[in-house]
Amino acid sequence: MEKKFDVIALGELLIDFTMNGTSEQGNNMFEACPGGAPCNVLAMLGKMGKKTAFYGKVGSDQFGTLLSDTVAEAGIDTSHLLKDEQVNTTLAFVHTFPDGDREFSFYRNPGADMMLHADEIDADFIGQAKLFHFGTLSMTHDGVREATKKALKAAKENGVMISFDPNLRPPLWSSLELAREQMEYGFQFCDILKISDNEIQFVSGKEDYDEGIAYLREKYNIPFIMLTLGKDGSRVYYKDMRVECAGFSCKTIETTGAGDTFCGSSLNYLLDHDFENLTEQNIKEMLTFSNAAAALVTTRKGAIKAMPAREEVLALIKEQR
Repeated sequence: MEKKFDVIALGELLIDFTMNGTSEQGNNMFEACPGGAPCNVLAMLGKMGKKTAFYGKVGSDQFGTLLSDTVAEAGIDTSHLLKDEQVNTTLAFVHTFPDGDREFSFYRNPGADMMLHADEIDADFIGQAKLFHFGTLSMTHDGVREATKKALKAAKENGVMISFDPNLRPPLWSSLELAREQMEYGFQFCDILKISDNEIQFVSGKEDYDEGIAYLREKYNIPFIMLTLGKDGSRVYYKDMRVECAGFSCKTIETTGAGDTFCGSSLNYLLDHDFENLTEQNIKEMLTFSNAAAALVTTRKGAIKAMPAREEVLALIKEQR
């Protein structure tokens, strides 16, 4: 069957309010940046020329309108971006530390993204993708968790490749035990896993990254695992290979969206190559590009509107490699 989309992603779509200086009165000023990991990934894929669609929910408020306009502007299909009449769009305030790292305050009790229900999932639509991408923020609460599971089942039954980024945000979970449980649910389905250094330690209970990944591979038999190490770069574990690539140095202002940019770039590469027969050279090439793209996005505010063009990424690679 001819697939209509390269990637369909499901999950949260929200406004990230990022610090942007102080007013004349000395009050903190925040910038409203459209975000949410799954759509960030799609925005990067769109920059690379891929056809994408998003499945999720926003509120019928000004933020919901801003998000749906932004997503459409990024070239992402919004036919399954639903609006909730009762519940407001989810908001996140991002507090940035001097080193560019951040912490989140979420306004999501509930938020519209949690209001997606299983009966709103169109299995045939999910089947129109070559690849289905999801995270765990759509698994924090019962209703949206069932919707995510239904979409996963549809992807599996239609032979769609599945990619998973747990994207752990502790403040959004009623307990870390539940977070771990849902991460483990996701591991059972995915062909491609993107996981960060702190997430692998959390879920495996092992300090050493290689040991943590070995535990995951043994237990869940995930074919392709990408481990992100912040400014130190990234690694891939595939078949009997372990390929590592150093990061790029840029003047970081905030790290929001870096992992999603990396993920989108990597999925783009994997869609263009023979997934069953990747060489070490392929993986090195993929990681170099993805690391460079992720570094560039840390020099900008927000994510969906901050994705770099291919030329910018190649220019950075040329300059630093």
